[in-house]
Amino acid sequence: MLTDLSVQLRERENAGLYRRRLLLEGPQTTQVTVAGKHYLAFCSNDYLGLANHPALIEAACQGARRYGVGSGASHLICGHSSAHHTLEEALARFVDLPGALLFSTGYMANQAVVTALAGRADAVFADKLNHASLNDAALLSRATFTRYPHLDLAKLARYLAESQAACKLVVTDAVFSMDGDIAPVAELLTLCEQYNAWLLLDDAHGFGVLGKNGKGVLHAFGGRKLHSPHLIYMATLGKAAGVFGAFVAAQPEVIATLIQFARTYGYTTATPPLLSHTVLASLTLIEQEAWRREKLKALMMQLRTGLELCRWPLLPSITPIQPLMVGGSEDAVRLSEGLRNKGILVPAIRPPTVPQDQARLRISLSAAHSEEDIRRLVEALHDLADIL
Repeated sequence: MLTDLSVQLRERENAGLYRRRLLLEGPQTTQVTVAGKHYLAFCSNDYLGLANHPALIEAACQGARRYGVGSGASHLICGHSSAHHTLEEALARFVDLPGALLFSTGYMANQAVVTALAGRADAVFADKLNHASLNDAALLSRATFTRYPHLDLAKLARYLAESQAACKLVVTDAVFSMDGDIAPVAELLTLCEQYNAWLLLDDAHGFGVLGKNGKGVLHAFGGRKLHSPHLIYMATLGKAAGVFGAFVAAQPEVIATLIQFARTYGYTTATPPLLSHTVLASLTLIEQEAWRREKLKALMMQLRTGLELCRWPLLPSITPIQPLMVGGSEDAVRLSEGLRNKGILVPAIRPPTVPQDQARLRISLSAAHSEEDIRRLVEALHDLADIL
């Protein structure tokens, strides 16, 4: 058996798909230390630069002094703290939905929604480029699972019209994590209302970044907020919010259903209450410090302008996710290693995370980056274009 595993691992490495972990020796910032060497990093989802913010560090210390470290039990036993409850109420107010429920991770939140609402007699419809958590959740639900071409609403409408399922659930990334483009949320919601389907939006990469005061994709369309009882909203708290965890926001009946039937909620230990206490401080910064989002926009424009004539094109994106298309997996790895030799970390994204022959460098921008950081990255990429 070990020999079989070794063969599989060698095959993966020979295909240029072997993953290796970086060992950071300090906090998550734009300047990191790996194996004793300092790097400029463009690989974190800490879009607003809050992961190492002094106010969040102090809030975590306060939370630990008040609530201890571990929660000790699941939410349904005795692990549901007043800190959890206060944060759930604050999150519901923040995104302007009736109720919210905390989860340990976005992966668990997506599995909770899909498996609690859909079963064997039901149907799940998913964008082809969705995050793996949504695909795994659909498979686990045992519902009929149909994937439609990326952003192809005409094909989705046809699938919905043809379906005789008792319950229909459309699941999609709001911001696609490897492409940086945004789902047509308003149009998706209209389709779901027309065909009596649920719409689950995974806004992991939009929460804190998009919309008025960083309230996410639901508030990102001309200042108006999208309302519908068909809507189920999921966002994570370890990216722009800078902490950890996730939440689902929806109608009270949906939240109650998740509490009663979601296995990833009822059968796991609740997150440490100190983290919920910390996220409350993060919400304040997200809402009040609009300059962080404005700076992100400026840095994005600087990057895109600087790479207009680069050998490798950037995908169209108005988010902090700026994918540089390379093509082959080995070429993407070489480019990433070339940047690393220049003291810059940008991850190479390869299949199966992205389609075959669409390997890329995923440049992640943060409000903590400076204009000089962007200039350094642009110059390095132009230099490597002449060498590789």
